Amino acid sequence: MTVEIGQSAVVSVATATLWASPQEPDEITAPALRAPSGVREWVASMGRDLRVNGLGEKTLTQMLFNDEVVVEAIEGDWAKVVVPGQPAAKLGERGYPGWVPLAQISPVPERDGEEYVVDATATALRDEPDGDVIVPGIILGTRLTKVDTPYRGWIPVAVPGAKDPAWVRGHDLSAANRAEDLTGEAVLRVAARLLEVPYVWGGLSAYGVDCSGLVHLVYRYLGVTVPRDADDQRTASDALEPAEASPGDLYFFAKDGRHIHHVGLVGVPDDNGDPTILHASGVYGKVVHETFTGDRRSTLVGAGAVRVHAADGAAAG
Repeated sequence: MTVEIGQSAVVSVATATLWASPQEPDEITAPALRAPSGVREWVASMGRDLRVNGLGEKTLTQMLFNDEVVVEAIEGDWAKVVVPGQPAAKLGERGYPGWVPLAQISPVPERDGEEYVVDATATALRDEPDGDVIVPGIILGTRLTKVDTPYRGWIPVAVPGAKDPAWVRGHDLSAANRAEDLTGEAVLRVAARLLEVPYVWGGLSAYGVDCSGLVHLVYRYLGVTVPRDADDQRTASDALEPAEASPGDLYFFAKDGRHIHHVGLVGVPDDNGDPTILHASGVYGKVVHETFTGDRRSTLVGAGAVRVHAADGAAAG
């Protein structure tokens, strides 16, 4: 089977980057373009300024292993796709559009089985229990489907483009979360596991993430689909005054009446009762948890509670 225009496909590498246009591999981009993808290597090869400021016209978002895309066009070794699991109202109702290497997507496999979510910061898929790695770097929040009987703590899961299952350590997985179990405490607990992760424009993984990507990834892990970008996240939230916000809600920031440029998770107040924020910060170049600074206070324009829809649940994201 091959990927076809107008049909759905799934991501077959641990993390696939969605690009604004097809890219020629170079010293920086090559690891992110290959299959298996080398996103960790790609992030490590970039300095802070490139990760924060130099990717804005290249990278759009990222997708995780097994994420569904709809193929709109194929040009050479690239596919133009839409990502339904990452809503982006300003870009169209169907999801986030962009380009991905053809080698990083496969036809949709049969996935009839119990669903799990990766509960480790990163794990790997192997050809047999304790065998050779076939898909490295499967990250927190990735959905995997069990397809056979576990063996001595290993779980067999479906692999796009492959007939045989792969094996993953059972202690790296948990039962897929459901939206009705969502709490602010759970949101902050998951986000705290991503502290110190590098800021990467368009990033959506435990190897690199941007501000709205952190929000999307954390809620995705918890079984709730939120839009990919900060301004859409505000539109899709129930508006709150900042003083009304609870831990796990969202703070939104903008300058001089412009569009929302930043989002962060409402943290637990510090020992002085001052508000805190857990966010992927371009200023620090990483995910941090901090008390509000003067700049944050001056650009804060509102807060919001994530709106959970009936369709959200174990299959969300």
